[in-house]
Amino acid sequence: MKVFMHTCCAPCSVYCIQTLRNEGIEPIAYWFNPNIHPYTEYKARRDTLKNYAKMIDLDLIIEENYGLKEFCKNVVGDIDNRCINYCYPIRMEQTAKFAKENGFDTFTTTLLISPYQQHEAIKKICEEMAEKYQINFLYRDFRLGFREGQNQARELGLYMQKYCGCIFSEEQISIPHTNTKPDLPEGFEFLPVKRNIIINKEKNDKNQYLKLLLEADPSEKMVEKYLIDGEVFVLSYKDDVACIAVVTKLDNDTVELKNIVTKEEFRGKGYAKKMIKYLADNYKQRYKKMLVGTTENNIPFYVKQGFDKYEKTIKNFFIDNYDKEIWDGDLPCIDKYYYSKDLKK
Repeated sequence: MKVFMHTCCAPCSVYCIQTLRNEGIEPIAYWFNPNIHPYTEYKARRDTLKNYAKMIDLDLIIEENYGLKEFCKNVVGDIDNRCINYCYPIRMEQTAKFAKENGFDTFTTTLLISPYQQHEAIKKICEEMAEKYQINFLYRDFRLGFREGQNQARELGLYMQKYCGCIFSEEQISIPHTNTKPDLPEGFEFLPVKRNIIINKEKNDKNQYLKLLLEADPSEKMVEKYLIDGEVFVLSYKDDVACIAVVTKLDNDTVELKNIVTKEEFRGKGYAKKMIKYLADNYKQRYKKMLVGTTENNIPFYVKQGFDKYEKTIKNFFIDNYDKEIWDGDLPCIDKYYYSKDLKK
């Protein structure tokens, strides 16, 4: 079964998607949010959802509509009731209409996960739109998974917005006298949650990670050499080392990612991507560019992480510098390819 799912943002979709997939339901995500302002915020949420959809192999339909002017015209007469009178209806009606016109028989929305939204009002509006367009509305009370989904989103390094969406909700968190959150519905309580993922720069014995680093670079001599001057970063998950990276300085403008490896039991969870994002944020204050040398198999991965400028190829690098033949998947490692990431973008 497939369901057309209006999606307000990536973090709110995490738990919703997992829950539906566990039920054997495959959601098709739909971005239509003309109530999100300013444009920088609109773009950040949209692009984060695009990246997350690729990460989890989710079909996503984007309907561009940055509707600031139209939004203002429709809510100016009753700003306090803008959510029920405009924000919810315009998105739910367009979702139901699009779903019906494009062959879907069921729709839902990730708005049903937030305990800060007007849940019953959203449900009622969805039911009205389902009747209007003669389409099924799939109702789920996702709110119990709100905290779990948010924590997973943080662990994945997703952009976490600070307010609901429109310029008036942004005002509520920006101006001191309105800096309050809506009351939680009865039965909901958010307890402090320990951070599961922590990334730290290693300042003690860097050689303690040699064994794990050798999984990505089997030359002990080479690893020991760049460990001398390199900075080592350790990503820990629940106090267990999950991912290691080593970065060295090339010149006053450039650093090189010499090694990055994720422990086998933690692979496929996005930790390497999170580490690279952390490294880029860490070094962009002091350097302009980050370089990485890689095998042919891994070029697509690094390009997706922003290493999108080809620099050079060192022919026969893995033949000339390693005693044994090295394989990466089904391909023998022969040449080394260098790509760079602009840290100032």
